[in-house]
Amino acid sequence: MITHAVIFAPIGQASRSDQIVQRLSNAIITGLLEANEQLPNEADLAKMMGVSHITIREALNTLRANNLIHTVRGRNGGSFVCEQVWEFSNILNPFKTLSTDYLSDLGEMHCAIISHSARLASRRMTLADITRLREFVAVLDASTSPEARTQADMRCLLAIAASSQSARLANQELILQSEWSSLVAILFRSDNIHREIVELYTSLIDALTAHNESESVSNAKKLIDTFTFYLIENKLKYSAN
Repeated sequence: MITHAVIFAPIGQASRSDQIVQRLSNAIITGLLEANEQLPNEADLAKMMGVSHITIREALNTLRANNLIHTVRGRNGGSFVCEQVWEFSNILNPFKTLSTDYLSDLGEMHCAIISHSARLASRRMTLADITRLREFVAVLDASTSPEARTQADMRCLLAIAASSQSARLANQELILQSEWSSLVAILFRSDNIHREIVELYTSLIDALTAHNESESVSNAKKLIDTFTFYLIENKLKYSAN
């Protein structure tokens, strides 16, 4: 699954266990990692995320202490996501530790990636690329849960980045989504925001289909700016409570 590829993507040599805890906590609280879902074992996690076994073990110990995962011993054992994590959402909610400046900066970075991807895609997308993107947006439109909406949205954004035919842009989009996905999953609890995002994607596809570069860039920018606006709005509402 694309979602899990992003969640467990390498985090870099300079990262520490607390960054792994933040990423996995966000994924659990927002439902991207579902209740009772088994995590990869320590060796696989260390390899997937590009860190040592000790770092993974420290992170998993913290997640257990926060009652986000539990361990089952035995032949079919391992680390599993706990069933009831919402009582910890106010403590570990991503908006607790992220500032509005951070969210604004994240949005600007994402806007740069997607708007430039759209610029290149408007020149390079084939009919097959456009058809695939329409299919992904149709899945997003039909999705009813925040988790399914987030997964569909990630596929749409990755498809746009991939259609730029720039491996570097596509890779940067994949890396950025490790932060982005757990945040927008909160936004996709709103049916109104979901509907607005689908409409923005539809406008973007129309521009890409027409190979209209300026409209493609404008619509891509509007899409990410809308996400960023709602992220900052939710942060301010969370801080006011």
